[in-house]
Amino acid sequence: MNPHSVLLKGRRVLVTGGARGLGYAFARAIGQAGARVVIADVLEERVQQAAAELQALDLDVQAVSLDLAQPASVEACIGATLGLLGGLDGLVNNASVTNSGGKGTEALSIDTWDQVMQVNVRGTWLMTNACLPALRASGHGAIVNLASDTPLWGAPNLLAYVASKGAIIAMTRSLARELGSDNITINAIAPGLVEVEATAYVPEARHRLYHDQRALQRPQLPEDVSGAVLFALSDLARFITGQTLPVNGGFVMP
Repeated sequence: MNPHSVLLKGRRVLVTGGARGLGYAFARAIGQAGARVVIADVLEERVQQAAAELQALDLDVQAVSLDLAQPASVEACIGATLGLLGGLDGLVNNASVTNSGGKGTEALSIDTWDQVMQVNVRGTWLMTNACLPALRASGHGAIVNLASDTPLWGAPNLLAYVASKGAIIAMTRSLARELGSDNITINAIAPGLVEVEATAYVPEARHRLYHDQRALQRPQLPEDVSGAVLFALSDLARFITGQTLPVNGGFVMP
């Protein structure tokens, strides 16, 4: 029996970027913890396939389309989500882009910088705002923002992404003070270099750096991050807000 099968029983959770990788793993874990889940992604065909795969595991997971770069798409996503779930208790802001890797600051284009900030920072802000009325109405709303450990150690040649994830950490702290009176918690999870499709481009030397410098010297898998997300969404974390939890096998110990 899954020990977490009732941890989120009856909760309604939206996971952005749920078509694959970390978001897919989060949706599976959240569904296995008893929640009803909507996964949203710009990869429309893949997100529908992901939902079907999770439904085949007898999980209550449905899919909607989302392009965080388009404010109208954000509004349509939350409208569709509320139509499917009837309300919202949790939001996992997982979707992001990572297309600034491998280039030093002088080689980084303005267009790339703007795209990363538009999706990762503005998109997270817009999605959070769109969900706030429903999260307030739930009486126990919880937001989990996916940051990264890269701003905690200053990863080089990844400036736009590092800056965007540093902004997520700062936004989490500020919003915690704004949303506390609404009984909404908001925390950030900062994974290390996880073995997913989105990190396939990362040079082998960077993978070796993480592996060799971790206290736990093995590859980091999406499932290694899911427990922290479940905890932050659950009643076990109701008096924790504004915090950033590194989940990286001991690569960074702030």
